[in-house]
Amino acid sequence: MNERTYLLLEDGTVYTGEAFGYPAPLVGDLDKGILRFSAVGEVVFNTAMSGYHEVLTDPSYTGQLITMTYPHIGNYGAQGDWNESSRAIDDRGASCDTRPVKAAGFIVRSLYRGPVPKGRITLDAFLNQHGIPGISGIDTRELTLALRDGGSQKGLILRSGDPQASELSDQEKQAGMEYLKAYPAMEGLNLVPEVGTRAVVENPAQGGPTIALLDCGVKANIVREFNKLGCRVVSYPATASAEEILSQKPQGVMISNGPGDPATLDQQIQTIKKLIGRVPVFGICLGHQLIAQAVGAKTYKMKFGHHGINHPVRDERTKKVFVTSQNHGFAVDEASLPDTVKVWFRNANDHSNEGIYSDELRIYSAQFHPESAPGPYDSLWIFEAFLQGIPGYSPSKPAGTSKTKENR
Repeated sequence: MNERTYLLLEDGTVYTGEAFGYPAPLVGDLDKGILRFSAVGEVVFNTAMSGYHEVLTDPSYTGQLITMTYPHIGNYGAQGDWNESSRAIDDRGASCDTRPVKAAGFIVRSLYRGPVPKGRITLDAFLNQHGIPGISGIDTRELTLALRDGGSQKGLILRSGDPQASELSDQEKQAGMEYLKAYPAMEGLNLVPEVGTRAVVENPAQGGPTIALLDCGVKANIVREFNKLGCRVVSYPATASAEEILSQKPQGVMISNGPGDPATLDQQIQTIKKLIGRVPVFGICLGHQLIAQAVGAKTYKMKFGHHGINHPVRDERTKKVFVTSQNHGFAVDEASLPDTVKVWFRNANDHSNEGIYSDELRIYSAQFHPESAPGPYDSLWIFEAFLQGIPGYSPSKPAGTSKTKENR
């Protein structure tokens, strides 16, 4: 039988399940108030039916425990080249992507423990390899409803000091609650220094424009999509200045996705302010929020956010609705947008802002993930729509035809 493990929420709720992945910590082994990236974080739920590998390795999930609403997870295993964590390097040119799995923990109803295709490893082995604990066998529907109704909250995956115990002792639960109370909340938390490249990285391509990418925790498929369209992508650390970026004369600038609270990123916001009006600027997810703040808008913490690959979004210019991949816990306050900026996309469920544009300022953004990985390909056309606004860009294929194959 697999070792019993527990999910403790900050409201005192305890879920008992079975351990998988890396062994969960004992509560006595945790240092109070210290930021860590395994076993503890904000608990969110994801409504995707597949794509768990890409979800786990998405830098935007840094500092979060992910609950999958689809009950059976792990049946096709894991494979390293599916990673969405970036190929970041440090200032000496060495890889600094020491945490390919960005999520702090994984919560599922039923874990598949059978054989997987040749060349892959099990989800259990994958998480164990990268130091991330999981818990299975709990009622994820109950947990999801609690998060939906009460909002996201901090949680901790832990094990008891008594392997034979059927529940946490009162002392362990109390210590866990005190630990969670002292642990940093997602609102007000700057996590960008924990992700992304530390030095300039170039992804060459033939004949297309140069896109400078401000790497706040970019997903790998964003770079792949630009490369497919013939672009040369040059990634810069999130701390890069506007002057450094513009000195290389890029034809466009991409502001990437990333984790944490956008309101804490004043340095990046000031950089984007200096870029706007001098070069076309495109943002995805966190990048969208930072562009909005750079033009004077505000962001806010959502109750439980949008996490999944089945979120409908409406293009306010064409009124067409398409299905999108999403992962965000903050949103742009649409009422705070200046008159010079228009709404491009809006969520069809809760009507929250999902994108802005200004042809005058040459800014364009999407709150969702048009690069998918995982997710539908409905919005891949947005990459080419941005590039078509760059002087001299010549599309190599009709807009919207670029796709990334899923090996499932």
